[in-house]
Amino acid sequence: MSSDDIIINRLATRLLTAPPPMPAVHMLVPDWAPTQPFSRPPVPAAVLIALIRRPEGHTVLYTERSPDLRAHSGQVAFPGGKVDAADTDVAAAALREAFEEVGMERADVRVIGFMPTYFTGTNYLITPVVATVEPSGPFVPNPGEVHSVFEVPLQRILSPESYGEFRIKRDGKEHRTWQIDHDGHRIWGITANLTRRFRDLAMGEAVS
Repeated sequence: MSSDDIIINRLATRLLTAPPPMPAVHMLVPDWAPTQPFSRPPVPAAVLIALIRRPEGHTVLYTERSPDLRAHSGQVAFPGGKVDAADTDVAAAALREAFEEVGMERADVRVIGFMPTYFTGTNYLITPVVATVEPSGPFVPNPGEVHSVFEVPLQRILSPESYGEFRIKRDGKEHRTWQIDHDGHRIWGITANLTRRFRDLAMGEAVS
C-alpha cells in the first residue's frame, strides 16, 4: 500500500459518513461579512474534492472557470455548484456537476465521505464531498463552464509549505484567504480555504 493510500484510508475515518444536516441559520458565520444582511435562506451547494489515482501518486482535481461566466470568471474551483431539486443529496449534486464540467464518469468515482459545511459571504452553504477516482478516460472541460482542468499532487496539497496568504479588499475592508500557487495557477478564496481544511483533516490537525 502506498503512502497516499495510507493517508486516504486514514482520512476516510475522519470524514463524515453522511452529508451534514443544515445548520440553524442563526448559527451560520460567513467567511466574510457582507455589508447588507442576507434577505433569503442560504443556497445549498456541493463541491467534489476528487482524489485522482495516477501511476505516480494521487492528485487533486481543480478547474479554471470560463472567463465568460458572470460569477467568479477565470477563478480556480473544485467541480461543483448549486444542489438541484432533482439531486438526491449533495453527493449526487457534486457528481452531476463533475460530469457536466469535465466529463467525470460516475462509475469511476467512490465517495469516501463528507466535510463540514462552509458558509460563504455570498450566501452559499457548501458541502465538500470527498471521493477517490480511477479515471477511465481523460477529463474534458465543458467550454461553456470550464476553461481548463489541472491536477495538483496530493503530497503538495498536504505540505504546509504550499500555503501562502492572499489578500483582497471588499467595500474598503481587507479580507485574507489561503493561497496555493501551482504550475501557473493561483488557487485562492473559497477553494484554497476548503483545500486547507481538507489538508488539516487529512493530517489530523486543527482546522486553520
